Amino acid sequence: MNRASKSLLSAAAGLSLLSAAGCAAGEETAGAGQAPAEPPASSPASAPASAPASAPDSAAGSGSYADGEYSGTGSYIPPSGTSEDVDVTLRLEGGVVAELEVETSQKNPTSKQYQREFTSNVKEQVVGKNLDELDVDKVAGSSLTSEGFNRALDAIRSEAAS
Repeated sequence: MNRASKSLLSAAAGLSLLSAAGCAAGEETAGAGQAPAEPPASSPASAPASAPASAPDSAAGSGSYADGEYSGTGSYIPPSGTSEDVDVTLRLEGGVVAELEVETSQKNPTSKQYQREFTSNVKEQVVGKNLDELDVDKVAGSSLTSEGFNRALDAIRSEAAS
């Protein structure tokens, strides 16, 4: 019976550790809103987003972009499950972003907050930069809005390639 008691205690300790780890992850997700929930949602979506981003880079390396105004839309799915859109309009001069305008769909209240922060801060990371070098990561705590933005840039790269 002494041996059985030790086995039970070991099993209980192992379950306790697993349970504590699960609770900690759940508490982070519930306590911080959208931000902690983003990595699981963005991980599967980030692979497809990064794959197309490399294609324009290789294509653009041999050519250039025509000056002008271009628009593109990129979508992403936040933890709420409702698809959100990022509409990007920019003006290119010599392959460099001269002007930028970003509008978001703002369907979910939590997404709306992140999108507002993103649109308020993204210009400083984009304007004055070469279109080939742009791959916006996390802006003002919003990584999912960045994914939609990068998808819109991919559409713009395709349209502007000359």
